[in-house]
Amino acid sequence: MRLKDCHNFHDFRRLARRRLPSPIFNYIDGGADDEVTLVGNTSAFDQCDLLPSVLAGVSDVDMSVTVMGQKLDMPVFCSPTALQRLFHHEGERAVAAAAEKFGTMFGVSSLGTVSIEELREKHSNPQVYQFYFHRDRGLNAAMMQRAKEAGVEVMMLTVDSITGGNRERDLRTGFTIPFRLTLAGMIQFAIKPMWGINHVTHESFRLPQLDEHVDMGSGTSSIGGYFTEMLDPSMNWDDVAEMVRNWDGQFCLKGVMTVEDARRAAEIGCTGIVLSNHGGRQLDGSRAPFDQLAEVVDAVGDRLDVMMDSGIQRGTHVLKALSLGAKAVGVGRHYLYPLAAAGQPGVERALGLLRSEIERDMKLMGVTRVDQLGRHNLRLRGSGLTSIAVAGEAS
Repeated sequence: MRLKDCHNFHDFRRLARRRLPSPIFNYIDGGADDEVTLVGNTSAFDQCDLLPSVLAGVSDVDMSVTVMGQKLDMPVFCSPTALQRLFHHEGERAVAAAAEKFGTMFGVSSLGTVSIEELREKHSNPQVYQFYFHRDRGLNAAMMQRAKEAGVEVMMLTVDSITGGNRERDLRTGFTIPFRLTLAGMIQFAIKPMWGINHVTHESFRLPQLDEHVDMGSGTSSIGGYFTEMLDPSMNWDDVAEMVRNWDGQFCLKGVMTVEDARRAAEIGCTGIVLSNHGGRQLDGSRAPFDQLAEVVDAVGDRLDVMMDSGIQRGTHVLKALSLGAKAVGVGRHYLYPLAAAGQPGVERALGLLRSEIERDMKLMGVTRVDQLGRHNLRLRGSGLTSIAVAGEAS
């Protein structure tokens, strides 16, 4: 199977599976506990149908959006994800370049493998910096100041990861940073030698956003140790409100899922929220973000920009989210699989295919602009529109 044979999310996943050692593939692919939420995130989109209009004159389509003050040429952005150079030696460099080519936003994680300064210097498209709340308040302030000095446009605080999810695939393979593999895990690396060759023949793996603060060579400071030892589970709304004031710019909370929390985010001055369950990697059994979208948009959509991620695999999924009021959607695995499979050409092909799907689907829906999408073009399967609309109005 070659890159040119990949035509959708599942094709990229298959190619990544062929090229990555099993422990690394399963780190990308897996979720928490029984992975019920991982599956449910995508199946949620199947519970409602699109209603197309015809004879609308749709020769030209404009899919651009403005979200958190940033103009995007397509309503999809590359969410921040950790450890990208572990999947392919180009890592964030490939993702940032591909996102720039398609005129959209990209995120860099505090567990990223390329510095925010390098990426900001090389690329002009909007950049999000995602970080976690640490026990060391000085570290939090230093990370925010560094991002501001680098010229990052959007600060994104992840709020659903005060402790790590129970990712049993990683426990079975022994996946950690640094590696402490089980015998089965070591065998998987041995039968995929090209990954190892690429890994050792390119620059050393590191975490430049944290290398002054975390010794990733220490057992207690592995990725699991980072979450349990350095992140602060006592984080509360007062802490975040202070960060929002100090940043004094576009500030987004990632991992909000309830109307009540969305209202608090608006009250403390956030300019955006991302409905997310971390791609099913944290609390298994949690609700799909798509299922929460309507009521959250109804509650706060006039006060801040509501986005969502988790489970998006098709252009039609994007249109359904936009129809319920999302300003844009984030994707993670959708670009990580092609990154792992082929580096920057893979990410470009994935974004290009998704963009083509959105454009084609907008034409088939009879709309030429994103703001023409709405709940009038959605129906819950078997129960009409009422269930979607009333859920938010009653909140």
